[in-house]
Amino acid sequence: MSTVGCSDILDEDPRSIYTPGFFQTERGVNGGLTSMYAHLRYIYGDAYFYNTTLTGTDEVTYGRDADENFLAMDFSGRAVLNANNSRADRLWTAAFPNINTASGVIKNAAAVGSISPALVAEARFFRAFDYFMLVQTFGGVPLDLGAGELEFNTNAIRTSVRNTVPEVYTKAVFPDLLQAITDLPATPRVIGGVTKTLARLYLAKAYLTYAWWLENPNNIPTYPAAQRVDPAGRNAQYYYQQAYDIAIAGIENPGPFRLQGTYYDVHVATNDRNAEMMLFADHTESSELYNGSSLTFGSGGAPDNFAGWMMTWNYTNIRSATNANGTTPVSSVQREAVQALGRPWNRMAPTINAVENTFADKTNDSRYDGTFTTVYRGNWPKGGVAAQTLYNANNLPVNPGDPILTFLNAEPTTAITYPTGAGASNIGAGVLPGRADYVVSPRGISRIVYPGLWKLGPYRTDNGTGLGQPNAGSTRPFNIAKFSELYFVAAEAAVKGATPKAGQGARELINVIRARAGKWRFDNNGNVAKMQDNSAVMVAATPTTIDINYILAERSREYYGEGYRWYDLVRTQKWNELASSYRIGGSNYGDHTPVTVTRTIQPYHYLRPIPQVQLDRMDVSADVKATYQNPGY
Repeated sequence: MSTVGCSDILDEDPRSIYTPGFFQTERGVNGGLTSMYAHLRYIYGDAYFYNTTLTGTDEVTYGRDADENFLAMDFSGRAVLNANNSRADRLWTAAFPNINTASGVIKNAAAVGSISPALVAEARFFRAFDYFMLVQTFGGVPLDLGAGELEFNTNAIRTSVRNTVPEVYTKAVFPDLLQAITDLPATPRVIGGVTKTLARLYLAKAYLTYAWWLENPNNIPTYPAAQRVDPAGRNAQYYYQQAYDIAIAGIENPGPFRLQGTYYDVHVATNDRNAEMMLFADHTESSELYNGSSLTFGSGGAPDNFAGWMMTWNYTNIRSATNANGTTPVSSVQREAVQALGRPWNRMAPTINAVENTFADKTNDSRYDGTFTTVYRGNWPKGGVAAQTLYNANNLPVNPGDPILTFLNAEPTTAITYPTGAGASNIGAGVLPGRADYVVSPRGISRIVYPGLWKLGPYRTDNGTGLGQPNAGSTRPFNIAKFSELYFVAAEAAVKGATPKAGQGARELINVIRARAGKWRFDNNGNVAKMQDNSAVMVAATPTTIDINYILAERSREYYGEGYRWYDLVRTQKWNELASSYRIGGSNYGDHTPVTVTRTIQPYHYLRPIPQVQLDRMDVSADVKATYQNPGY
C-alpha cells in the first residue's frame, strides 16, 4: 500500500527512518509522535476534505465558483461522485502512513528505556483515531499494511486486503483507545496534546457509531460484506450503554477541560486553544517553518489551513459611492485578515434551510451570531481609499466601521427592494427605507451572496493599520475535538436506550449546552458588548422528550460548518431524511428567489469510494481492484 510513515523527518536520516531500529531510539519515538500531530494538518483545514464532510448535507451546498470536487459531493445532478473526484482521498492518503508510523512506535518503543507508556499511548490514540475516521468514511479498511495486522511495515507493497467493519473496530479502534485511556495523562504534556479525556471522547464516539452500525435501522449496506454481528456476541444496546458510560466518565473527570462561558468565547480567535478544545491541527503566524506553509500567500493545498475560504463569498465586490449622487463607486469592504472577512473562494454556501430552520431562534440563542458573519463593515481606508465618508444604500452616508451590507435575521415586514442584476451595490443587494446599509433577507441568500462563516475566519496580530495578509492560509488552529461533544454523545446514547445516571438524562445533558448558548457577552455582528442571560428561556424551550432528530438539530447549531455533519447524518442513517432537498437562490447577482433542489442519495453513497490513487498503486488484476472498490462506484 506504499504506507511508509514519518515523511516529516525524512531529511535528517533517510536510511534509518524505515527500520524498526529508528523507533528504538528516543529521537525516533519523539520524531514519530511529532509527525502524528503534524499529519492532522493534511486532513483538518484542508478545504477539499472539509468539503467532503459538509457539502451535500442539510448544512451546506456548493457555491457559485465550485468545481467538480464540490459539485459531485452535492448529489444534485451537477456531477457524479467517483474514485477520481472524491476528496475523501485526503483522509486515506494521510491516515495510512500515520497508522504505520504509530505502529512503529508502539512495536519498538519498549526498547528505549526512557519512553513512558504515556508516550506510547499517544501513538495508540492516533492509530485508533485514524482507523475510526477511515472506517466511518470507507467501511472496512486494511489492518495489514504489509507486515501483518497492526504491525509496522518497512517495505512498500502492491497488494492490499480490506478487513470488515467489526474487525476494524474490535481489533484496532477499541483496544487502542482502551489502552490509551489507561496510560495517557489527565493533563496534556504539550499544548494540544492528547489526554485521557480526549481518548474517552473518541472511545465513546466509536462505541456509539458501532452501535448504530450493528442496529442498522434503515438497512444500509456495508462493505466488505459482513454480518451485523459483534465478534464478542454483544448487541447494539450494550455499546450504546458503553458510549454513555464512557462519555459521562469524561464529563465527570474532565482534567483541565471545561465548557467556555459563552458560545462566542468558544470561537473568538483571541481565545483560541481554550480549555474546551481537546484536539486541533495547529498553526502559527510566528514561523513559516512551524506553520507548515507561507504566511503571505496560501497555496490552496495542505498543510495550509484554508478550509475557511470555502464559505467566504466575494464580499470585495461590494461597492459604495464616493459622491452623494451615487457616482464613482469604490470597494468599501476590502479583503482583510480579520475573523469576519478573509480570503474569498466561494466554493461552498449555507442552505436557506440551515439559516431559517436550524437557526430559527436568533434572539435567545447566541449560536447563529457566533457562527456567521452577517454584517459586513466598511474598511476602505485600510486599502488606501482616501474618502472618510462614502454613500451607500439610499445614497446615505457611511463611515469606516459602519455596516455596508447586512444579512437580516428574518424576513422584514417591509418588502426589500432588490435590483435587477447587480444594482448599485454591485452584488444585487436590496434596500429598505431609511437604512444606509444594503440588505439581504434569509430567503434572498444565493450561491453567490450569503453569510460568511465567522467561526473559521482568520486572525493575525501583525496586520498593523492595514489589511494584513488575507491571502495566506489561516494561522489559527483548526479545531477537531471539543469537550462539549461528550454531552452530545452521552445524550444520543441515552436517546438510543442507554440507562442514564440520575440527573444526566438526554434532556439534562442537552440543556447544559443550550443553557450556555443562551448566554451572551458580546453581540458579534452588532459589534457591541451584550451582557444577557437567556439560559432559562433556552432550557424551557427544550422538548420534554428528546429524539434523534432533535439531537442532530442541536449538533448542527453547535458545530455548524466544522466538519461534523456528514458523519452525523451517516452514523444515524438520517442523511436522506434530512438532506434530500434544500433551498437556495441562484448563481448570479440579483438572484433572490429560493429554488428547491433535490438530491439523489443512494444507500451505497453512505460509504465514500476508495480513492483512485489507492487502486493505481495496487499491482493486482482488474477484477481484484473491482472487488476492492466499494459497490456503486
